[in-house]
This record gives sequence, C-alpha cells and structure tokens, in this order.
Amino acid sequence: MQKKSTRALLWTALVCAQIVAGAAQAQTGADAATLAKGKRLFMLCMACHATADGGPAKIGPALNGVVGRPAGGVPGFNYSADLKSQTFVWDEAQLNAWLLKPTAVVPGTTMAYAGMPDAADRKALIAFLGSLK
Repeated sequence: MQKKSTRALLWTALVCAQIVAGAAQAQTGADAATLAKGKRLFMLCMACHATADGGPAKIGPALNGVVGRPAGGVPGFNYSADLKSQTFVWDEAQLNAWLLKPTAVVPGTTMAYAGMPDAADRKALIAFLGSLK
C-alpha cells in the first residue's frame, strides 16, 4: 500500500510541476527557446537599458515591468516631451511597433535606435521583456 501512495504522490507532484511550468510559459506566451533568443537579443539593449529597479541610471529607463506600464512611466526618468505626452500602455502590439521603428510610434523620441526589422526577433525580445518583473 505504501508503494501506491508514494507513486500517487510522485505522479501528483509531476502533474502539478507541469501545470506550473505551463502556466509560467502561458504567462509570458513563450517557450524556453524563444525566451533564450530574446535574452540574447536584449544584449543589444543593455548599453542603454537596465533590467532592475534601483540600479545605476543608464541612457534609457529600466525595462523590468515594461509590459503593462504606461509610456513614460518610470518615475524620475527624463523622457522626451513627446514620449511624456503619450497615453498608451506598453503591450505586445505597442512594443512590436516601437521595436520596428521607434520614430514611427513617437516621432519626437530621443531614443537613438533605427529599429529591429525581423518580426521573429521582435517577438522573442518582447517575450523576454514580458518575463522581466
């Protein structure tokens, strides 16, 4: 009887672990390979952006928690007047447009970035940004 109980507990633990892993994946909407690709692509952003609150200021605002944040929403960061005047919230569609060509989203932005033309790269980077809390 003890073996059956142990097996049942192990089976239950395995199923729970799969559910939690699936929920985490669904929350970011990406698999591990996509997140890894996004993390690699983020290296292009690291010269200007940090991923943690309270770290030293960089040229751009910290990007942890960017998904769901209002544009120009990091307190104390010196955004351009044009970006400060925006009323949108950073979601996947808005980030996709921004990463494609920032000046098409906010013509007066001071972000010196030409854009990321590859849609799969943008998707991976956005998935990675969405995983940062």
